[in-house]
Amino acid sequence: MARFLKRLSIKRLIILVVILITTLSLLVASGANLYNQITSYKQSLKDNVVVFADLISRSAINAILDDDIYTEEQNLTALTVSEVIENVHIYRLSTEGELKFFSSYNKQGIAPVKEKLDQTDTLAQPKISSGVVEVIRPIEFEGKLLGYTYLRTSSAELDELIWRSIVVTSVTSLFCLAFCLVFTIKLQRTITRPVESMVRLVQRISRQKDYSSRAEMNGIKELDLLSEAFNGMLQRTQDHLDRQTKAEREQARLNVSLEEKVQQRTQALKEANNELIETLEKLHQFQRQMVQNEKMASLGDMVAGVAHEVNTPIGLGVTASTMMLDRLIVLRQSFEEKTLKASALSKFLTEGEENLNIIYRNLNRAAELISSFKQVAVDQSSENDRVFSFSKLMDEILLSMRPKLKKVNHKITITCPEDLYIQSKAGPINQIFINLIMNSIIHGFEHIDQGEITIRIYLVDSVKICIEFSDNGKGIPEQMRQRIFDPFVTTKRGQGGSGLGMHLVYNLVTQALNGSISISNGMQQGVKFNILFPVKVVDSQDYQGTL
Repeated sequence: MARFLKRLSIKRLIILVVILITTLSLLVASGANLYNQITSYKQSLKDNVVVFADLISRSAINAILDDDIYTEEQNLTALTVSEVIENVHIYRLSTEGELKFFSSYNKQGIAPVKEKLDQTDTLAQPKISSGVVEVIRPIEFEGKLLGYTYLRTSSAELDELIWRSIVVTSVTSLFCLAFCLVFTIKLQRTITRPVESMVRLVQRISRQKDYSSRAEMNGIKELDLLSEAFNGMLQRTQDHLDRQTKAEREQARLNVSLEEKVQQRTQALKEANNELIETLEKLHQFQRQMVQNEKMASLGDMVAGVAHEVNTPIGLGVTASTMMLDRLIVLRQSFEEKTLKASALSKFLTEGEENLNIIYRNLNRAAELISSFKQVAVDQSSENDRVFSFSKLMDEILLSMRPKLKKVNHKITITCPEDLYIQSKAGPINQIFINLIMNSIIHGFEHIDQGEITIRIYLVDSVKICIEFSDNGKGIPEQMRQRIFDPFVTTKRGQGGSGLGMHLVYNLVTQALNGSISISNGMQQGVKFNILFPVKVVDSQDYQGTL
């Protein structure tokens, strides 16, 4: 197609394009017009047939009610004045509900048609086929069905109208196409003559190298713009040639001192390169210093967090034990002096029970904190992989958290394939979900009675598991979002929050599961974590019933 277009002249191309566009437009317009006309003719014919059938049905009501076949046949004889009605059948509904033939009309010269008792539904709307139109209309009186009227008419008039529309449309389209061809030929002459003049000018300039020639104006706006642009190009070309000649003379003069300039610039480049190397070395030192400072800052935060979190429960335990020791000394003194009373002993037992509970709770809290500190540092990759069902693992996680979850009204929605069986470490996954859910309950749903947690688990490329964990809580402040996975970052400092939960989750995902975790940005409400880690997918048929 491209090779064919290259061989066409602009004259033939204009004529070809215009004629093709005009022909396509005429075909589309004519086709749409013919379609609308034929549709209108058919609908009009159907409407007329329905009107005829309804009129015949109304005229047959009395005859059916009186069971007067003779009168009805006389009425149908009046249809001979119509040129289109060919056959009419009147069917009566008997008292037993059965349709029976009542009377009929057949146009002279038209063969009768067989009864249509079984087509009352299919011919409820007019149907055009094989040059005839058929319809069956109900005969009703005061809402009661008396029978049906079958009407068959000729569609010759429709065929004649369609043929006439096709002829008129074709003649009109051919006339428009001929007019367009004549107009296009005149138009292309007006356009191509200035173009041919421009081509001859370009050929002459190409042969003679005479850039002083100029194109003439011809009165067509676009071609005049082309001529002005071409003349400007010729002027710039001539100016460029003049400057080039001058530059060649200047270049000949500068070649004498070229070697000296090259040496000077080479020396300057070496000096700049040495300076760049020194700057790069300073930058590396600065980077290393920044990394070291960041490590020291993190270490300081960890030491301060450990000291603060562990010191509080141990201090409370020491205070309670000291108080109990004082009460024990007083009790021993009263016992030795034989002044011990039952009320004093009862008070000591009560206070002792309270102090022991205080000591137990705070020592237990300290043990939990120390265990969390150990979990942060321990490499959990030593746990062996095993095969389990992810959906059943989620059920067991929720079951283990039921004592904590039943105290709140929050909703947890989990979407996980039932047939997803993988080989991985179940322990870190269990700990990750527990920490994330408790984080949402404690921090995200603070002052919120009914929150919603959504967990979506699906397989990525058959080798990775993606976990999308989100809630509709109050979200995380932007300044804390950037440090959410650092140790001892918490909004509950002094209120029971250690700040190790998300750091532990990060370590479990990246070290134990060899994956990655990220937090989505730009959420106005709630928070969303994306966790991705590699797994080995196994056939669920081989491990039915296992976790």
